[in-house]
Amino acid sequence: MTAVDWFAAEGVPVSVAAPAPARVRARPRRRSRRVSAGIFWISAFAVLLAGVVAVNVAVLRANVAVDRLDQQQLQLQAENAALASQVSSAGAAIRIERTARRFGLVPADAADTTYLDLDKR
Repeated sequence: MTAVDWFAAEGVPVSVAAPAPARVRARPRRRSRRVSAGIFWISAFAVLLAGVVAVNVAVLRANVAVDRLDQQQLQLQAENAALASQVSSAGAAIRIERTARRFGLVPADAADTTYLDLDKR
């Protein structure tokens, strides 16, 4: 049998040798390394995923706490506004009474108070 050399002008004879007998060699146990490496990586990814989940839960709890604090802040601001209005009203009544006394006006006695009926037809 001849092989064709595309770069040579003529055919080159090829010798076919009998295959060498296969030697059976004991392979070192590499499978256990592969299994243990696989277990290591799976464990590492599991720990990382658990860490990500834990961080997400912590952020969610923080957001819930912030939301509660925002609601409490709004409630306290409303209470402060109502109390400021009451203080303003009370201060205005005292200020009006003082101004009236400066002009010589005094509160009417309850016995001297009369009512007019304006709905007479």
